[in-house]
Amino acid sequence: MSERRFIIEMGTGNSQQGRDYTRAAGRAIEDAIRQAQLSILSALGIDDREMRVQVTVGVQKPEAVDCDALVALLPRGRAEVRAVFGGLDVTDPDTGAVTVVAQAAVEAFLPQRG
Repeated sequence: MSERRFIIEMGTGNSQQGRDYTRAAGRAIEDAIRQAQLSILSALGIDDREMRVQVTVGVQKPEAVDCDALVALLPRGRAEVRAVFGGLDVTDPDTGAVTVVAQAAVEAFLPQRG
């Protein structure tokens, strides 16, 4: 069965200490979904388990992201998270400390009907 995307939300998150790419990605996901209200599902009588949620997070070190841990941040639907190269690592010239900046795109899909 084919699907149609009905929502895309973007968010930004960071980790200012510890170079924690998973934490920065989690904050980006939370930023994206904070504004999403899915009351349309219940209004149309659609079970939210029909919804597939696809998340793409961009960070400088995608291999350092625990994608399985990030799935738990998504409260509805069948979620999948993948990390790709993107975002920013910003180095403080005085201390050498690195701030990790992540970007997230959260997409929601439903089966196409009729």
